[in-house]
Amino acid sequence: MCGIVGYIGNKPVFPILIKGLKRLEYRGYDSAGVALLESDQLELYKKKGKVSELEKLTETSSFSATVGIGHTRWATHGEPNDRNAHPHYSSDQKLAIIHNGIIENYGALKTELAEKGYEFRSDTDTEVFITFIEDIKKTLDLSLEDAVRVALTKVVGAYAIVIVSQDEPGKLIAARKGSPMVIGLGKGEYYIASDASPIVEYTNEVVYMEDEQIAIITKDSLDIVDTKDVPQKAEIHKLDLKLESIEKGGYEHFMLKEIFEQPRSIADCMRGRINASEGLLTLGGIRNYSEALINAEKIVIVACGTSWHAGLVAEYIFEDMCRIPVEVEYASEFRYRNPVIREGDIVIAISQSGETADTLAAIELAKSKGAIVFGVVNTVGSSISRITHEGAYLHAGPEIGVASTKAFTAQLTVLAMIALRVASRKGTISESKYLELLVDLENIPNKVSEALKSDDKVKEISALFKDARNFLYLGRGYNFPVALEGALKLKEISYIHAEGYPAAEMKHGPIALIDENMPVVFIATRDSSYDKIVSNIQEVKSRKGKVIAIVTEGDVLIPKMADFTIEVPATHEALMPLVSVIPLQLLSYHIAVMRGANVDQPRNLAKSVTVE
Repeated sequence: MCGIVGYIGNKPVFPILIKGLKRLEYRGYDSAGVALLESDQLELYKKKGKVSELEKLTETSSFSATVGIGHTRWATHGEPNDRNAHPHYSSDQKLAIIHNGIIENYGALKTELAEKGYEFRSDTDTEVFITFIEDIKKTLDLSLEDAVRVALTKVVGAYAIVIVSQDEPGKLIAARKGSPMVIGLGKGEYYIASDASPIVEYTNEVVYMEDEQIAIITKDSLDIVDTKDVPQKAEIHKLDLKLESIEKGGYEHFMLKEIFEQPRSIADCMRGRINASEGLLTLGGIRNYSEALINAEKIVIVACGTSWHAGLVAEYIFEDMCRIPVEVEYASEFRYRNPVIREGDIVIAISQSGETADTLAAIELAKSKGAIVFGVVNTVGSSISRITHEGAYLHAGPEIGVASTKAFTAQLTVLAMIALRVASRKGTISESKYLELLVDLENIPNKVSEALKSDDKVKEISALFKDARNFLYLGRGYNFPVALEGALKLKEISYIHAEGYPAAEMKHGPIALIDENMPVVFIATRDSSYDKIVSNIQEVKSRKGKVIAIVTEGDVLIPKMADFTIEVPATHEALMPLVSVIPLQLLSYHIAVMRGANVDQPRNLAKSVTVE
């Protein structure tokens, strides 16, 4: 999950690295550091904490280096502190490395190197990695790039690395396997980063590195080989990313900005795909395998976290409209339990970043069993978008806040479009129902705009419950996954314990927790389960629980029972999660802000989970 950035060219490198690290800080913020080639001397500066702490450390320094690498860390091996911060020196301090990933066999390598007399300054697998490269280089008398290539054939795990050498100051060596890396092309300069956000300010031409590729970069050249030293073609892509989309735009936090961007981001998902007035729904990304999807006997959805909740909503939609059985799997469990996947089965992989390690591994497993895999991702050029057979981009724009908001609603939008397309082709819904749903889906951005008008009321409610120690979220049918997502959001950014349950399951255990101090959030919009959830609210009130209810606009029954109600516009129940989740996002945001939590960078979390 760490963020890496590098530059080689003619410009002063330090400001480029610092700005890049700030844009990558959502990937990890346990520590930050840079390695600079100053007058042919390799100098390291690193500090526990955020990039701002690194800036304080170096504020009295003056740098002229035009080659350097930087890193912002999410700790895996070794606790967050100065000595475990990246970059790491080799033993002779002539090499420095930054690394995103995990070296699984580092223990055996460390023992072997210690027996040769090497000593280590940190607890990290990364220092072992660079010392191993140093040892190979010396023992076999190899060039740096050849030593890296040999080392990569012997390490087990995932990595995106960049190495700088004091002895070869005009060169950077980069490599990746299982962790993302993109190279930006300039005139007499190259940029390296975990994603395009640090690069877009300088160039719109990039190369996405593939697994087991090694890049040898000078300011005037880029050569890519594989681990067998076979030259690889560097395919150049144009970035479709605007600088303003990765800035806060006047909002206090990225999360708040992204919550309020949802009318636009959902509309962007549908742009060019839906024309309800003409009954048109086009998804070019799933054209080649559309018949396999339509005729599927089973669909398996794999995802993690918020994306898994989107998959649960999709399960309801596909089974309801398409009459296809759906299984929703945690990607982290799917790969380890010998799942029953047959030739031609359909797997849908959902990931905002397109780099989620467990989801990537699940895809590889599914493909090895002959499945057809569709990707639903946000990040253009990401690993999942490249290894799946087909898929659909979200087009939601960059999501910087660690707690996902607009990506969730974008995922729901794309999955609903896929389901509607399949249902229409299969004839499992009537033409009139299909057209009705198209119109309702096309109008979702307006309904989300209406739901966002509840912000002031949500803020007032948040002030009353900001000191609660526990929350319970309850929903039925399509709104049950929304309850799970609401609870996750609150946990992620406010650090309040919260659980989501199907409302009917409350009587099977959680009801024991309810008393006058327990806030219970009901997603209680008017749908086929309305009468049942009214009964559930009465059960909570009879036990003195505090009820916060998300209700359909104009509801007159639930407001008489609930302590607080928040209205959302009437929407078809299959699409209601796109609207009912909005007040829950705002509730978690305002509670977290009132508790003084770091909303955009919650503790222990990172945006893109690229390690197991």
